This record gives sequence, structure tokens and C-alpha cells, in this order.
Amino acid sequence: MSRFTCCVPCLFGLEGIAAQELRRMDLSNVRAENGRVLFDGDFSDIIKANLNLRTGERVLLRLASFPAKTFEELFQGVLHTPLDEFIPRDGAFPVKGHCLSSQLHSVPDCQAIIKKAAAKRLGQRYKVGWLPETGALYQLQFSIMKDQAELFLDTTGAGLHKRGYRAVGNDAPLRETLAAALVTLARYRGKGNFVDPFCGSGTIAIEAAMIARNRAPGLQRSFSCQKWAMSAEKLWREARTEAMDKEFHGDYHIYGSDVDPKSLATARSNAKKAGMDGLISFSEADATKLVLPDGPGVIVTNPPYGQRMLEQRQAQHLLRDFGRRMKDQTGYGVYIISSEEELERYYGRKCRKKRKLYNGMIKCNLFMYD
Repeated sequence: MSRFTCCVPCLFGLEGIAAQELRRMDLSNVRAENGRVLFDGDFSDIIKANLNLRTGERVLLRLASFPAKTFEELFQGVLHTPLDEFIPRDGAFPVKGHCLSSQLHSVPDCQAIIKKAAAKRLGQRYKVGWLPETGALYQLQFSIMKDQAELFLDTTGAGLHKRGYRAVGNDAPLRETLAAALVTLARYRGKGNFVDPFCGSGTIAIEAAMIARNRAPGLQRSFSCQKWAMSAEKLWREARTEAMDKEFHGDYHIYGSDVDPKSLATARSNAKKAGMDGLISFSEADATKLVLPDGPGVIVTNPPYGQRMLEQRQAQHLLRDFGRRMKDQTGYGVYIISSEEELERYYGRKCRKKRKLYNGMIKCNLFMYD
């Protein structure tokens, strides 16, 4: 089976965590870079990564890397890429990508050049003047950074954060990949209590349950490369069976609460879709009057943070009241993700450690308290 270099884009700040995940899958030559992690593997490794990655956004198969300071260099680089080894005669091959710090900076123009070169390459290979593109999707993705072009095939399709359980979110949803990273940074593996007092649509609690259970996050969804010519149903069946065989079946203590009954209804529905409803206890409660379960545990939460002035003031008052409530609580680590730069002042205590993360395009910090 052929071996490839693969690229896993991830949210800034999560590169190290995604790299650790890939190493635990025994994948080869894993190396973290800004905003992405690379690894080497065959098609079965691509399947494994898609099914099991919690903190990566997608799995891209790298086709080529070449300098591209001009449109001609870009065209020739794509023309000499062996696309026909992957894309069949009827394959659909739309193009998307980005440019950064390069002489080629117009994304639409680069898309058009890559599409033209790919069509010429495939047309010559299949001896046709027109390609129907009625078959499976082979999404071409490009990156041009500092005049160096990279061309990829997207094996994933819809991003890996789309686990399949969250059809509806609240007004400020936390991406599933980021939620999984928060649980990982809190070092929760199923022991002790896990509490999210601002649970919203339940994403953090559901990801905690999936981690405790060791449930592969991609089990309930499909991927673009399942329909590729090189894909074999046997490989997918074996990978899914292997993932399910690694699941744990323990007694877990995971709690989510919120003051909004609509959010709680959504959280319960999402947990049921994820198959985690039996592992999480949801309740309507005010976080500023939180009563923690007995025993050691960890709090991981995403309190509201407003974008408008009035909402910001309300969020700051909420943090202050929550901090006062937590002041006398012992035995719990507290991990709060927020875009509020002065969270420590409102919460009432300096954190042990602060880590910069991004919730989509929103710059946040994870404030870690013992």
C-alpha cells in the first residue's frame, strides 16, 4: 500500500495536543508546525486518523510542494502533480485554499489556475476534452505561503469538529475539537468528578464523556475518502471495529448545569445523539450558587462573554459572583476559557497558568486554577 505525507490543520494552540494524539495512534514521523501537524502513513492510517482524532480539524493528503512565485510556476507545478493516480475520470475536483505572504495573493485567480492545470492533466491522462465531474468528491486544497505552494486532497469532507451529535447549538457554541482539547488539558480521563456549570448545549460535558469512554469521535459520521477508488470497505470496517474494541465501560461522574432550560434541553438532546446521555447528569442550576459533588474533581467551563458593552458588564459581574462562590471550594481544579482579558481580576484570583487558544476567530485564554 502506498505511503503519503498527511497534514492535519488545527486551531492555533492545539498543535501539540493533536501531535500527541497522532503519536498515540502509532503513526509515523509526527511533527507539529504552526497551525498544523504532519504525519506519514498509508491509507489505513488516514482512516485511523479521521476516525480517532479529537483535536484536529481535518486530514489532508499532500500531493505536491513546489515554489510558485508566478502563475506559470503554479500552473506547471499542478500540471506535473500525479493527480490521475487519485482522481478518476468522473471524479469531481473543486478547488479551494489560501495565500499568505506571497507574490500570488489573489485566491480566486489561484483557484482558476489550479483548476485549469488539473483539468489539463486529467484530460491528457483520460484522453478526453471534457471531464464530467459526476463521481465522488476529490476536494483539492492549496496553500501558498511565502511563495511555496502545497497541494492537498481533503480526505475528511465536513470538518472533524462535526461529530454528528450537535445538530443545534446555543448562541455561542464551542467547537467540539476545542472542547476536547480543554478536557485533555484538564487531564480528565474518567476518574473523579467532572463539572461544567455553564454547560450551554453540552459540548464540553459530551466531549468529556467521550474521552472517559474512549469513544472514537468519528464513529457516527462519514468521510469524503470513503467513496474514493482507493478506498476499501474492509479497511473501514476493521478500523471501526478496532476503535470500538478499545472503548471503556466504567462508572463516570460527569455533571453539566445551566440556568437556561432551553440550553439544557439542547444539551440532553445532543448527549443522546452522541450516545453519552447515560453518562452525564444535566440539571438546571445557577453557577453562582454551585454546590459541587463530594470528592475530588475538575471544573472545565466556558462562561458567557459578551461582545457588546452591556453584555460584557453582565459577563464580568457573573465572573465575579462565580469566583466568590468558588473561593471556599476545595478539591477541584478549575479551567475557564474566556475572551475576557481581565478574567483574573473579576474572578478574584491569579491563575496558576494561562494558555492562549482560539475559539474560531475569537482570541481566548484558558485560565488554569488548582
